[in-house]
Amino acid sequence: MDDNKKNTNQELQGNADTIKKIDSNDLDLPEVVRAPHLYEAIISFLGIVVVMSIGIIVYGVDPHIPMFIGVIIAALISIKIGYKWQDIEGMMIHGISMAMQAILILCIVGMMIGVWILSGTIPTMIYYGLKLLSPSIFLIAAVLICSITSLATGSSWGTMGTMGLALMGIATGMGMPLGPTAGAILAGAYFGDKMSPLSDTTNLAPAMAGTDVFTHVKYMIKATIIAYAIALIFFGVYGYMHATSGEVDTSQATVIMDGIKDAFNISPVLLLPPLVVILAIALKMPAIPGITLGVVAGAILAPIFQGDLAIIDPETMKIDHYGVNFGDILVMARNGFTMNSDIEAVNSLLTNGGLMNMASSILMTVMAMMFGGIMEGTHQLETIVNRLLKHIKSGPALVGATELTCIVSNAVMPEQYISILVPGRMFAPAYRQMGIHPKSLSNALESAGTVTSALIPWNTCGVYIENTLNIEPLMWIPWAVFNYTMPIVSFLLTFPKITCTKMTEEEQKKEAQGEAAGTDGKTDDKGVLSEIMDDMSESIDAQEGNLETTG
Repeated sequence: MDDNKKNTNQELQGNADTIKKIDSNDLDLPEVVRAPHLYEAIISFLGIVVVMSIGIIVYGVDPHIPMFIGVIIAALISIKIGYKWQDIEGMMIHGISMAMQAILILCIVGMMIGVWILSGTIPTMIYYGLKLLSPSIFLIAAVLICSITSLATGSSWGTMGTMGLALMGIATGMGMPLGPTAGAILAGAYFGDKMSPLSDTTNLAPAMAGTDVFTHVKYMIKATIIAYAIALIFFGVYGYMHATSGEVDTSQATVIMDGIKDAFNISPVLLLPPLVVILAIALKMPAIPGITLGVVAGAILAPIFQGDLAIIDPETMKIDHYGVNFGDILVMARNGFTMNSDIEAVNSLLTNGGLMNMASSILMTVMAMMFGGIMEGTHQLETIVNRLLKHIKSGPALVGATELTCIVSNAVMPEQYISILVPGRMFAPAYRQMGIHPKSLSNALESAGTVTSALIPWNTCGVYIENTLNIEPLMWIPWAVFNYTMPIVSFLLTFPKITCTKMTEEEQKKEAQGEAAGTDGKTDDKGVLSEIMDDMSESIDAQEGNLETTG
């Protein structure tokens, strides 16, 4: 661990210790940090909800500035409860650092899309997809293809960046609606991400709950299969009905295929770059170098296969030259590919990618994590959760509260990793006290923390989906059937005790012995926040570059 991380952790630990020692109701100590009152935490939550709602719904603006106003509100509340600006700034920086891998992946994916179009990889994937798939089975095929890819790799992001990207292009060519297509892609991507032992979130959730990954995966099967079956039936029926309704214009597919073949050299060899990415992730190569390998593979193939490709000047929209050179690879990686043919659908499909086109999403992630860093560092989420715990008297209520906290965490601390880790640490003692098996907690964390991240447009997952699939959030969110049903099914199954299981007497004894041996008064000396920060830093150090942010 480097000195900066150590210093940050020490500062945050010191703050947490101060909070632990001071009476949260003592208002006579303005110079000392205290725990936030419930109403203060609610003001921060409602502040950002109201401002975001007005900005986005009423005025139709991008969420960047409304999110920044939310940051200001949370910062003012933090000052009110005793934090100095230096503390608040450190929290924001720490929050941003937690999303740094997601930011780097966004940068590289932007480059990858530009290079893959230039090389003919994405055009080839779209061409063969249009040739092989039919509209009547397209949506259910999209679910199954993405499920297999995600199960094999353990990565929802990797799946969306390869198979998902191609399937969106195929949907356009077939005349299939893009919203349901994105929903089908998400169903498959998040099913595999949730169930694959290769997924980082699938390993993180049981680690936070205090169980093992295989117990965790086995325990999730019943609820996950039900939610997955609902999604399969929905997309199968909807896809068939839409395809047979006469609204699908399959003639467009032929036009797009002809347009792609006229502009690019199509070859099965050009499918190597996505296969390289999938194989790299499946072999547990860290996400960033794995995706970078895909960029390199595309860059190598581009001049070999596209020696007569028309390169368009984006300013004049005229042909600058023919054939791909090294300069074109650099330009497309930065600015994205520009297509200018006689077929508007082809132009729309293939004018995409580039590092600079990710700038808005990266800035959104930075703003969101500034807010999340403050909310996490000042214990505002913990304050609300603690109040909820006072009213929880049953196992189903505890599971429901856990899932709700994960969803709220995805919205206010918008990073999937944090939305599993923080609620996991916060709720673990309550599960032990009620004698509920840790696998019930890990299931709740995965069912809500992992899956609902896709439903929050400013979450790192939502930002990634918008840019990778090139679709507005309001188009995919209503169709994310699996992502909606998974936490609902998981909660409903608590009542027949399928997703809420009591520990045996022997397990309770082992748990009590382990807790007594493991804590040894440690919990009293360290605040929850400092423990979380320590665990996060250790996890980051141990998995540097290997943490799949969505997956």
